[in-house]
Amino acid sequence: MTRKTGISELGDVMQLAFVPEDFDAAVEHWTKVMGVGPFFLMEGIHLEGMKYKDIPTDAVFDLALAYWGDLQIELIRPRDTHPSIYTDEYGAVNGLHHVCILVDDINEAYRVCGEQGAEIVIEGSLGDSRVIYVDPAPQTAQGGPGSLVEILQQGEGGPELFAMIKQAGEGWDGSEPLRTLG
Repeated sequence: MTRKTGISELGDVMQLAFVPEDFDAAVEHWTKVMGVGPFFLMEGIHLEGMKYKDIPTDAVFDLALAYWGDLQIELIRPRDTHPSIYTDEYGAVNGLHHVCILVDDINEAYRVCGEQGAEIVIEGSLGDSRVIYVDPAPQTAQGGPGSLVEILQQGEGGPELFAMIKQAGEGWDGSEPLRTLG
């Protein structure tokens, strides 16, 4: 078996994320057309120590998570116009916005991304979870995949939260397509 290199050596993609122009229409599409759900909504998120391109930002956003089999689907709704990957050059695209990789060591992710010339565009934490979003091909002649890579080191409650959301989708009957998490 061939050893993975580059950013892929950090892990497999576990999430596809979208920043739709119409959040409610996206929830309806994913739940009714695609049959994915229920989505669990987390509102008013602001990452602690959040920086966008090395500059502190007060950006706030909502996100909704659901599972399509083993693949997590994330829908994001910016709440303001503070600089971030949701409002600036990386903003709403009505297509794939980013993919997510889970890691055990965010410092190793910083190292690997640095070696690959990936630009850290967002970094911060939510509780004891740490996250970075990287542009794997910033301003290069090669171009890139057209989307960002989120790299998440989950905190203590992260795996249980994701497992609960995934379990809710198993045999889901279509009721309550959007549920609020406290």
